[in-house]
Amino acid sequence: MSATLFERLGGHAAIDAFANDLLARLQSDAALGRFWEHRGDDGIAREKQLLIDYLVSVTGGPVYYTGRDMKQSHVGMRISESDWDAFLGHAVATMNALGVGEAEQGDVAAFVATIKNDIVEC
Repeated sequence: MSATLFERLGGHAAIDAFANDLLARLQSDAALGRFWEHRGDDGIAREKQLLIDYLVSVTGGPVYYTGRDMKQSHVGMRISESDWDAFLGHAVATMNALGVGEAEQGDVAAFVATIKNDIVEC
């Protein structure tokens, strides 16, 4: 039996590291930081845990994601194509910084492409 993407990425610890690195990059980005400007620490921590749960679930890990779907989670945020492109740049930089392999990065990119229309509004 072949390994799941979750296993190939390094399991829960690797997903945690990815979420921590990515969110720090996104929050400090001059254009994307606006999405976290008026959020409290507790809200950000909850969002991070939902991101981790989502990523573990969609990569084949042992978590049942109970959060909202991507469309419902992002509706009204006015996420643009340029926001999306900036997010992708940070996601790739995070994967590179964490030493994620080329095949795994390709699988992540293929999945992320499937949710773009649920996230980008304008």
